[in-house]
Amino acid sequence: MRIFQKFVAVTEGVMEAEKPTTMLCTVLAIDHTDFSYRVCSVCERTLPDNPTSLCKFCSVNAFNPRFSRSKRLFRLLMSIASDTKVFTVICFDRAAKVLFGCSADEFFDFAKFHPFAAVNASRILEGEMFKMTLSKPKNGNAQHLRAVQWNLRKTRNAIEK
Repeated sequence: MRIFQKFVAVTEGVMEAEKPTTMLCTVLAIDHTDFSYRVCSVCERTLPDNPTSLCKFCSVNAFNPRFSRSKRLFRLLMSIASDTKVFTVICFDRAAKVLFGCSADEFFDFAKFHPFAAVNASRILEGEMFKMTLSKPKNGNAQHLRAVQWNLRKTRNAIEK
């Protein structure tokens, strides 16, 4: 009973906590309609989805053959549940690469030839349990928690620890 009360206190205080909180969560749903966004490959500033648009800050380097014009980064909006609460979470590139096992560029290129890839990936991940580290967003205007780390060990091992 004491462990359960401690866990409830942790999950209720996730939004208020300054330090990241690690908990066992289940993926309920992933928004597959907008899973990535384009950025400048040099400075990583966000770019419009128009493939011909260049970064106005790095336009000198954009024509240098060493640099590609843009790249894609993951931004997954997902709903997860702990044993007491449901959270809406944003999973950005570093954590999403662990989950998908590839870069956003690779997955985007794969999805061009397989239009249902994003839908199927979200269906496959629904119901999966992970040990997840959540943190409060650093931007004051942001409204969702951040998934900063996934522990992809088998669920049975995560429950035992």
